[in-house]
Parts: sequence; structure tokens; C-alpha cells
Amino acid sequence: MPRDLPFLRLASAAEALSLVVLLGNLLTVHWAPVSSIIGPVHGCAYLMVVAATWLVPGASVGARIRAWVPGVGGLLATRALVRDRGPRSAEAGADR
Repeated sequence: MPRDLPFLRLASAAEALSLVVLLGNLLTVHWAPVSSIIGPVHGCAYLMVVAATWLVPGASVGARIRAWVPGVGGLLATRALVRDRGPRSAEAGADR
């Protein structure tokens, strides 16, 4: 797996993890402080995923649309971007 797109990978992981924490809190104890802290973190991670995907040069329309999916859009967009770049760019990235 290539090591490019580090910011997008970090933001998409934060988006997915914060969604898991929010849903876990909702289904179990429903502590208001957890929601008030993790909710804005999730929102910021979501916005960072959308912005980072749009800023990737040569990103496909499909990857940019996938970034708008709440919760898992970052993971889907990252996968689409890596797939679109193909094996040649993955090998080139490994040589750095």
C-alpha cells in the first residue's frame, strides 16, 4: 500500500473512529460530555476529508463524491484514490 495521502488517511481514520465512539456512546451510557467533545471532532474530521479529497491533484469525480458520504466517506475516497493511481504510482511511491 502506498504511503501517499497521509493527511487524508489520518482524517478519514479520525472520522470513522469518532463515529464509532459517538454511536457507542449513544447505544450505551449516552454521556453528554462525550457527545459534546467527540461531535465537533467528528464534524471537523468530516470537513477535512472533503477538503483534502478535493485538493488532491487529479482526483476522480467518483473519489470526490465518495468523500461526501458521512462517516465512511474518507475511507471510500482514499480507497478510490489509491485504486485510480494504479500499481505504477504505488511502486514509484515505494521508491522514495
